[in-house]
Amino acid sequence: MNLPVRGAATAVLALLAACSSETAPRAEVPPPPPCIGETFESASFTHCTAVPGRHSIHAVLGPKGGAPYRSLSQLAVDRPPRSREVAFAVNGGMFDAGGLPIGYFVEEGVRRKALNTNEGWGNFHLMPNGVFYGDANGKWRIRTSEDFLRGVTDRPDFGTQSGPMLVIAGKLHPKIDARLPETGKSLKVRNGVGVDTKGRAHFVISDEPVSFGKLARYFRDGLKCPNALFLDGSVSSLWDPQHGRVDGGPPLGPLIVVEKRAKAKP
Repeated sequence: MNLPVRGAATAVLALLAACSSETAPRAEVPPPPPCIGETFESASFTHCTAVPGRHSIHAVLGPKGGAPYRSLSQLAVDRPPRSREVAFAVNGGMFDAGGLPIGYFVEEGVRRKALNTNEGWGNFHLMPNGVFYGDANGKWRIRTSEDFLRGVTDRPDFGTQSGPMLVIAGKLHPKIDARLPETGKSLKVRNGVGVDTKGRAHFVISDEPVSFGKLARYFRDGLKCPNALFLDGSVSSLWDPQHGRVDGGPPLGPLIVVEKRAKAKP
């Protein structure tokens, strides 16, 4: 029996719709923003995550052959044309009056500063300090400087030395754990980086003054990072393009830039 014209047309449209729904590619769900706000022990933090395969990490000092950028806004202005899109960037370790790193620093496979094993004063020398390093595309590590000196023979794509370590093999830095006055009662805006057991790099900056202990516990207990490294205090800064945030403040030195893996459009 032949279907009426209207019924035949309806059947054909239904068949086409069914075929279309089966063959049409599903829209990809965009990844979550790299930087989000979180609360830990009643304190507010901004937490940015670099994911292997999705991001690449670079240690940056300044434009090729030039002086250090000294600010995240200058980094943003001076990005070369057709650079990969920046997911976020942070200050990346301690530095001298000229903005040059005082510890180990490797930029694009070129060592700019040797490992610093000297004794001294200040946070950098609150031993053990450590090195955040790896290749640009996803194998990222944090080791104490002593372990780095003994165990790393191949030069990484990037590396920056800072201190103190916040978390070492799942335990707080011994002097932080002891709640000494300089680590327990000193409250400042601080930032650091930790690497979790899945290889993700977690960058944290406090939105309010916090102690070393609270920052370290956030990495250990909140983010489950067995190793974490302090980057700096007071000058701690973040560039988060997705949310329009570019922190200003005192001049910076080394920077850590996290890029999205997809090339920017020409």
